Amino acid sequence: MTDATLDAFIDASAELLGITIDPAWRDPVRANLTVSLRMGALVMDFPLPDDAEPAPVFTA
Repeated sequence: MTDATLDAFIDASAELLGITIDPAWRDPVRANLTVSLRMGALVMDFPLPDDAEPAPVFTA
């Protein structure tokens, strides 16, 4: 995504949430959003077989 697209998303999200974003924080917010979108893409691109089911219990 371009910076302009991310800025538009940030502006729309802030308006929807009823918050203001200090201009000094715009670059860090954009950087965080970029990283989050990249991590999400990695998860979405991971191939799973059609019969994959979530584990009933997760333990760490």
